[in-house]
Amino acid sequence: MKTKYAIVFICIVALVIIEKESNILSRVSDKLIQRQTPQQTPQTPLDYSNITQNGSLTVLKMLLSKLTGTNGNYSSLSEEEEEEELDGLSRYSYSGGRKHILLLATTRTGSSFVGEFFNQQGENMFYLFEPLWHVERMLTTATEANNGTVLAGIYRDVLQALFLCDFSPLEKFISPPPQDHVTPALFRRESSISLCEEPVCGPVIKDVFERYHCKTRRCGPLNLTLASESCLSKQHYAIKTVRVRQLETLQPLVEDPRLDVRVIQLVRDPRAILASRMVAFSSKYQTWKTWAQDGQVPEDDEEVKRLKGNCDHIRMSAEVGLSRPRWLRSRYMLVRYEDIARYPMQKAEEMYKFTGIPFSPQAREWILRNTQTTQEARGIYSTQKNSSEQAEKWRFSIPFTLAQVVQRVCGPTMKLFGYRFVDDEKTLTNKSISLLEEKLFH
Repeated sequence: MKTKYAIVFICIVALVIIEKESNILSRVSDKLIQRQTPQQTPQTPLDYSNITQNGSLTVLKMLLSKLTGTNGNYSSLSEEEEEEELDGLSRYSYSGGRKHILLLATTRTGSSFVGEFFNQQGENMFYLFEPLWHVERMLTTATEANNGTVLAGIYRDVLQALFLCDFSPLEKFISPPPQDHVTPALFRRESSISLCEEPVCGPVIKDVFERYHCKTRRCGPLNLTLASESCLSKQHYAIKTVRVRQLETLQPLVEDPRLDVRVIQLVRDPRAILASRMVAFSSKYQTWKTWAQDGQVPEDDEEVKRLKGNCDHIRMSAEVGLSRPRWLRSRYMLVRYEDIARYPMQKAEEMYKFTGIPFSPQAREWILRNTQTTQEARGIYSTQKNSSEQAEKWRFSIPFTLAQVVQRVCGPTMKLFGYRFVDDEKTLTNKSISLLEEKLFH
């Protein structure tokens, strides 16, 4: 099995090389060729399961054509004509008024909580919680090789298909494989109202165990065909993911003329993220706990380098978004978790205004109900928080030694997002001193 997926990776890398050297991914030709009614002719991303070890260059090119939808018809427009064409395409709506919201974050940034702002919107919203979990799990388990460029491309293709209500590419990564498009194993199905309502909620099947069963009603295994039909019937679509590391890899997705994508990037103080992860993922952060007790942190350690790498990726993505390149103009919004925690209703209104979707009474009610909760209702993975209190909690759990390390390796990221540094433990634990600069991101 591992050999099979290693072959898959090799072939996909070959596709990436072909893409770069042949320069066949013309943005404009994609847009010209893909002028069609949304969902009627969904673009099918690459079928990774059908790549064989003896696949030739010709086969790889054919598969790449299938991936891009170009069929070999490439643009010969000049750079000026390209820009003019892109301007025209940006003024034309191919999505019929449907908005596609992509909430990008990293773990422990409050993304599950913020995702509920859209999940609770009402019956006109289709919401998915971390569908890329399956992709990451299969590909990182299948081989030791972890090519970030290849993974990023696969993530983008799966997201693109899902936004077009096509679940077939995702099915290839679900384990065990769905039978006749039915699975009892979709990750965190219960976190999506859309997947637990009629008609997607089918009858319970005896002796079929569902790891992620719906909370409010009893449903049988998830029928992905019904899920696709439900998706097509909704007016808007939102996906929450913590697995996209580089914003620029999403350019083909954002530029797809069949979609109207809005990207919301959620960020949080890196010191708070570390403190939260040490609690939520305790077994993976034993090294940090040891350093906290010893008071010594070897900054050349791989764990520290990983922390720096994570901070750098977040910062670089935000810098791309905030620079407002043509492909992201009016399509990118940066939001700090701390601002949402302080002003949840105001920030939710701003996010809805950005997406162009009316802010429903149901979503307002959920936010009011879930930003001031009792102690009993809170938990590590709970979406119910006393939000303003939650934003400051980390200051009393992270040792000052570790806070200093984060400030050293994540300094540029903290400065970009407006997080103040502390010079001593007394300042760290003094709640009357704000560690948040008032900052607008435009």
